[in-house]
Order: sequence, then structure tokens, then C-alpha cells
Amino acid sequence: MSTPMTAHNGAEYFGRVSVAMVTPFDPSGALDLNAGRKLAAHLVDNGIDSLVLAGTTGESPTTTVEEKIALLKAVKEEVGDRAKLIAGAGTNDTATSVALAQASAEAGADSLLVVTPYYSKPSQEGLVQHYRKVAEATDLPILLYDIPGRSGIPVEADTIRALAEIPTVKGMKDAKGNFNEAAPLIQETGLAWYSGDDPLNVPWLSLGATGFVSVVGHAAPALLRELLTSFEEGDLARTREINASTMHVLAKQQAILGGATFAKAALRLQGIEVGEPRLPVVGVDEAQMETLRQELQKAGVL
Repeated sequence: MSTPMTAHNGAEYFGRVSVAMVTPFDPSGALDLNAGRKLAAHLVDNGIDSLVLAGTTGESPTTTVEEKIALLKAVKEEVGDRAKLIAGAGTNDTATSVALAQASAEAGADSLLVVTPYYSKPSQEGLVQHYRKVAEATDLPILLYDIPGRSGIPVEADTIRALAEIPTVKGMKDAKGNFNEAAPLIQETGLAWYSGDDPLNVPWLSLGATGFVSVVGHAAPALLRELLTSFEEGDLARTREINASTMHVLAKQQAILGGATFAKAALRLQGIEVGEPRLPVVGVDEAQMETLRQELQKAGVL
């Protein structure tokens, strides 16, 4: 069995308050490394202690390996050791994931986020073999990413138990939201557990999660940090207030617009330009931008 869970289990690998950072593009649609540096510094300056690069919100399906590695290197140079850098290395092809994991390790990633292989719907045994191959490719700690809504399949409880036996598998980003299944797994496996769905951040903390990997944190990094701090200090009234007045409002907009679209538009309204998403993801129209402006004001972040 893995080591028993401690209070801040996994924070040394993945941080506690993480943002799944967007990948900035310039007006021509090319990677904008300068904007990436500025955004990373802004988030870290405001209390974010971990950044996921080349995740879903980082538009991993439409960025090249070269772009992913260039952004990772630039952000590493910018924030240094002030934040853990988790590189998205999961794809639906094991060989490609292995190569991406190795390239990310060489480029200075602190750990890897490895999503369930999507579209091909492998068996649970296929998942175990896939994750094992990726884990063996580097020495970096691995954060599993269970998101059946995008991958088409869940990582089942017994599979999570088996994966927890792999020495470098240290955590789970949970976007499945099955509290009943996860509660014993958090205790049994010793994996660091992270909320992968902003509306569930507070419930996850109550079950013993280490922290969260957030999208709405782009628009409210300091309040996201305060949400965790308030919970840790036992100030549940303040935790609930932040959750209801800010996080709920932002998460609703994210659900309507989609992660990358929401985050890029929200940042633009706050004066941080990171360009438009790449097709097939589209940016906001004028009406959506106006609604978003009003909602950000309502959430107290504009």
C-alpha cells in the first residue's frame, strides 16, 4: 500500500492552488511567449503556487509539441521555483504520451498531468498499461486526470488502486465528482487528490483533497488562494462567501463559454491580452463579452 495520507499530501509535487493556464496566442494565431511569461507571473504574484501547462484549458489538442515545450521553458524561466510547473503529457496514444513526458521532463517540468486516453475507449487494463508506460518514461511525479466527460470512460476505483501502486503516481485530478467513490480512495491510496471542477472545490476540501486545479482562477487568483486559506483556518463562513459570491458566478460563465474561451475573454476584460482560442474552439461574441463583463463585476473581480 502507498503511504497514509497527510494533511497536505502531494503539495511538494503539485502545489495546492493550481491554475490550468491558457496558452497565449498573438493576433496572427502564433504562440506568444511574452504574454505567457506575463500571465504566469501575474498568477503566481497573486497566490497561485502551481501552473498546469498544456492541459485542456491550455488547448493541448491544437498546440504542437514544440509550442508546448517552448511555453514550458519560458514560464520556467519567468517564475523559477515560485510555482510548481505541471506539464500536460497525456494524449490518446501511449507512444506519443511517452515522448511528450520525456520532452517535458527535459524542459524542466516539476511533474506531469496525464489524462485518461480519450476517444479510443481502452479497457481498464489498457489504462493501467498506458499509465505504467508513461510513468516509466521519466522520474517525474504523475498526476492522473480522470475526466469521463471528455475521455469517454472513467478510471474505475480498482484501477485507481492499481495505479496508486506505481511509485511515481502521486496524485489524482478528479473531474468525475463521485464523492462516494473517492472518499475511501483518498484515505486508502495516499494519493494527493485535486478538485478538477471549480464548482466542487469546497466539497473536495471537506473530503481531504490537497487542493484544486482551477480554470476560474485565471480571473480570481487571489480569491482562489483565500478560499483555501479560509477553509484551512476554519473560517467556513468566509469560505462559503467566496464560493457563492465569486467562484459560483465565474464557474457558471465557464460552463456556458467553455474553459479556454472563458479564461481568455475574462483576462482580456482585466487588461491581460492572451489572444483568441484556436479552432475548433472560438472566442466570445460581443453579446457574450458584455454578459461576461457584467458577471465579472458581480463577482467582484472587475
